[in-house]
Amino acid sequence: MEKQSQEELIRALKQLIIDECDRDISIDEISNDELLFGPDAPLQLDSLDALQLSVALQKEYGVRLIDSKETRRVMKNIANLADYLCQ
Repeated sequence: MEKQSQEELIRALKQLIIDECDRDISIDEISNDELLFGPDAPLQLDSLDALQLSVALQKEYGVRLIDSKETRRVMKNIANLADYLCQ
C-alpha cells in the first residue's frame, strides 16, 4: 500500500464507511470526531456495519481487529481509526 497523508487516509476512510455501510451522504458530512456507532451517532452504524467495516479494513489496509474492546475503541470515530492505521 502506498503511504497516504493523514488527510488522504481520513477521506478514504470516510468513503469506505459510506460505501460499505450504504449511506447516502457526502464525505464532508462526516466529521472526524463524531461517534460512528450507536443511537446518538449521526450515522447510527450498528454491529452489522462494524463487521462489514472490519472486513473492508482487513481487505484494504491489512489490519485485523479481533478483540471487541479494541474494535470499539479503534472504530469510535474517524480520527481514532486513522490514528490506529498510521501506527
